[in-house]
Amino acid sequence: MKEKSRNLFSRIWRLFLKITVGFSVVSIGSVVIFRWLPVPVTPLMLSRCVEQKMNGKEMKMKKEWVSFDKIAPDLQLAVVCSEDQNFLKHHGFDYEAIERAIDYNDTHSHKRGASTISQQTAKNVFLWQGRSWIRKGLEVYFTFLIECFWSKERIMAVYLNVIEMGDGVYGAQAASREYFHKDASKINRLECATIAATLPNPRIFHADRPDAFVLRRRTWIISQMGLWGGVLRYHPVEKP
Repeated sequence: MKEKSRNLFSRIWRLFLKITVGFSVVSIGSVVIFRWLPVPVTPLMLSRCVEQKMNGKEMKMKKEWVSFDKIAPDLQLAVVCSEDQNFLKHHGFDYEAIERAIDYNDTHSHKRGASTISQQTAKNVFLWQGRSWIRKGLEVYFTFLIECFWSKERIMAVYLNVIEMGDGVYGAQAASREYFHKDASKINRLECATIAATLPNPRIFHADRPDAFVLRRRTWIISQMGLWGGVLRYHPVEKP
């Protein structure tokens, strides 16, 4: 009986090791590959298509990958000001923002998140939507990986190419064409701030039809961009 138990434990342990090694190879390999190659599609894009189909809507997926130098610098600055002002300083996680979010959520029914641009990129490229502890743990894992293998410029480039910017609209180029009928390299500061202002919920808020909330948020983003004093200056972030 003891021999059978040991054999069963041994088989389970070997299976666990195989799964762990296989997952590590695939995950690290994917991160390394996407350091250089465009991300063709994300789990969010596919899940949104399924949602559209199930709701009887026409499936819509507008996306167009463009190189980093084809995205207006003001859009890079706008999303940093609106989403993650410590993007150039942190190593993937903004612990001060997490503490502030915890304090805020303890006293408010409307919850506030503290995800960095790195975390949002990891989640969008490699994971599904949801709030389970498993998905959150994997988000931490993939955030750590992209911070190790990608530069800040690459994280920003991927983020601005895959982030949801409307119903079925993904990335800066598709959003610029959809809302302002021009390339992402041609949008002005006001248009960049408007797109950034919709990111809390881009399927509800519209860059081409900004409501009072988006207009207020856009005004704040523009003021923050002014305080930054121009474009982002990317420098290598020292690894811990």
